[in-house]
Amino acid sequence: MISTGIDIGSRTIKIVSIDSSDRKMVASRRVETTFNPLGQATKLLDGIEGDRLIATGYGRRLAQENFGGHSITEIQAHALGARHVFSECQAILDIGGQDTKAISLDLRGKAQKFEMNDRCAAGTGKFLEFMATSFQVPIEEFGSFALAGVEGLKINSMCTVFAEAEATSLMARGSRPQDIAFALHLSVVKRSISMLRRVTTTGPIVFSGGVALNPCIVELVRREMADEVLIPEDPEMIGALGAALYGLTHTS
Repeated sequence: MISTGIDIGSRTIKIVSIDSSDRKMVASRRVETTFNPLGQATKLLDGIEGDRLIATGYGRRLAQENFGGHSITEIQAHALGARHVFSECQAILDIGGQDTKAISLDLRGKAQKFEMNDRCAAGTGKFLEFMATSFQVPIEEFGSFALAGVEGLKINSMCTVFAEAEATSLMARGSRPQDIAFALHLSVVKRSISMLRRVTTTGPIVFSGGVALNPCIVELVRREMADEVLIPEDPEMIGALGAALYGLTHTS
């Protein structure tokens, strides 16, 4: 039996298919969400053969209505995916395109407590993407750019517009762009770690989501946390993986 998980996020859509016989991944794909998530999801699922489809992410209802199957929350999906990849994990920090999730797990790997910031782009991938554009640095290079900076400056606002104004003001006073970028990354991490500490005080912690691909964010998260921080090989796929795993243990 093949179970497929689809995670429709704000920036990307991911799918993972798992064979029930050995719980090995048999398919893994992703595509940009764009302004047509249904069309993109349809393309992504083309040629995927599976017995069950489990949807998660902000577009999970859209997927269920158009493709059938079941849907689960992002909290459920990330708990299942993270514990599958790292059996020792006690908590999850997931920073995606437009939301941040902090989740603590019980001994069985189920979500015990969580916090989620999904009301604005503050502290998310979208925030970093916007700021990278302001610096005229490709988002894929923004983390490395920030790592060339040194600590000392502060960005007090997490509102995208006000943070940009602060960055512009610092540039006008002669601050190095790399130092400003470092300060922006540090502000994101401090906000995220504050959320995480409200739900758990123990680790190891799995850091998932697209922002876990940013080397500066990863370094700062590890510096701020006393516990071990585990990074999946493909951190963006944890939600889709968890959805696929759900399909293996729950009847359609």
